[in-house]
Amino acid sequence: MSSPGAGALIVLPTYQEAGNLPRLVPRIHAAAPAAHILVVDDGSPDGTGRIAAALAADDPRVFLLQRTRKQGLGAAYLAGFAWALDRDYGVVVEMDADLSHDPAALPGLLAAVGDGGADLAIGTRYDNGRVGVVNWPRRRRWLSRGANRFVRLATGLPLSDATSGYRAYRREALEALGLGTVRSNGYAFQVELAHRVWRQGGRVAEHPIVFADRVDGESKLDGGVIVEAAWLVARLALGR
Repeated sequence: MSSPGAGALIVLPTYQEAGNLPRLVPRIHAAAPAAHILVVDDGSPDGTGRIAAALAADDPRVFLLQRTRKQGLGAAYLAGFAWALDRDYGVVVEMDADLSHDPAALPGLLAAVGDGGADLAIGTRYDNGRVGVVNWPRRRRWLSRGANRFVRLATGLPLSDATSGYRAYRREALEALGLGTVRSNGYAFQVELAHRVWRQGGRVAEHPIVFADRVDGESKLDGGVIVEAAWLVARLALGR
């Protein structure tokens, strides 16, 4: 399938983001005017898919992949990655649709995977001891920092923020990963893909970001997601 004509595609998984999506898309365009956007909506009952369809009808840089039911974060990204690879995009970006990821960081992430750059650039909230989070309760900060320390110690993955969902992949890195074999679906998905790129000899870089907790809508983080992530890290450690 031929390319729609852009080098970078930003994949936005959505579920119940009707209040955030119309505010996010213009900010992405302002930060990265040449990039295209793919909204992967999991059948949001609040009309997020309809809003995305309207945005796509008005702007040739916006596309919608509408799914019929909620299937999880990892499944949404895998569908978006397949869509991007079929259309020959050179860079694919993961980004939350709840306004927690600042589009102002997009130029830095895209530059990091530019010609001769990294295969994967991850937006880190923990750069050189700095904590780049806003409006997080202390318990969540401890949980996030502890999870990333656990990942580093257990797997050897040399990253300060392996769980970050704001990242950019070179096309070649995604093609080499064997995406059809990825089984994690929640936030463990981020750790698994970063680990695969690193273990296969890919170049992984980190770019500092500031993460702001969502204001509108509900968080998708729950206990099952945490258990899945812990189990994945244990498996990766055993396979190390």
